[in-house]
Amino acid sequence: MRVVLQRVAYAKVNVDGKTVGSIDRGIMALVGMNTGDNIKTFEWMFNKLKNIRIFEDGDGKMNLSIADMNYGLLLVPNFSVYADARKGNRPSFALGAKPDEARESFNAFTEYAKNNYDKVECGIFQADMKVELLNDGPITILLDSDKIF
Repeated sequence: MRVVLQRVAYAKVNVDGKTVGSIDRGIMALVGMNTGDNIKTFEWMFNKLKNIRIFEDGDGKMNLSIADMNYGLLLVPNFSVYADARKGNRPSFALGAKPDEARESFNAFTEYAKNNYDKVECGIFQADMKVELLNDGPITILLDSDKIF
C-alpha cells in the first residue's frame, strides 16, 4: 500500500459535478493498493495516517495529529501512486494491484478507517474524480507499507 498524504486547509472530491467527500482541516491521502494488502497493512497505514504529527502545537512545533485535533481524513483512490517512470517517458502502471483486487482492498481499507475514526471521507474507486485542495504548509509526505521510503 502506498500513500501520498498532504496536510490541507480543506479538500474535496467531486464526481459528475457532485461532492462525494470533503473535509476541512486535516489530511488528504492519495491511496494506491498493492497485491497482497491485508488487514495488517490497513492497520499500519491507518495508524500512521491518524497519528502522524504534522499539525502545530501551541509552540508552533509539528507535534499534533488529526486524532489530537479531531481533523478530517479524506481517502482518495489513486492507482498512479504506483507508477514507475524510471525508464522512458511513459510511466508504467504494472506495479500495484490489478483493478478488481485494488477495488476490494481500497473498500476494505476505507471500511476499516471509518470503523476506527469518525471523520473519514472517501473518493470513489475508478470514478473520474476532480480533487480540489489547499495544501497547508505545504506538507506532503510519502508512505509505503513495504517501507521502501
